[in-house]
Amino acid sequence: MDWVLLIFAGICEMIGVAMIGKMHRDQNWQSVVFMLLGFGASFLFLALAMKTLPMGTAYAVWTGIGASGGAILGMALYGESRDWRRLFFICIVLGAAVGLKAIS
Repeated sequence: MDWVLLIFAGICEMIGVAMIGKMHRDQNWQSVVFMLLGFGASFLFLALAMKTLPMGTAYAVWTGIGASGGAILGMALYGESRDWRRLFFICIVLGAAVGLKAIS
């Protein structure tokens, strides 16, 4: 269950990051509300996951999900570069998260 919470935390962080982009583009209060909800839920799920997972592992996986997910959302929603090197390093970040799960 702790890993499920950690994945939810990463997804909520991705929502928060996506709402930052939407907030800058649309400049409406709904984006601010969803950004705050996304980041708030992200920290809540991270804290719950860290009750049983080692802090370093949980934080590294959470950061990896958020960073790679944010980059993927940027490519999908905001037309950011889809260069193969960028995709390669996103895969490395995700692979590192899977590796940490495997040894924890």
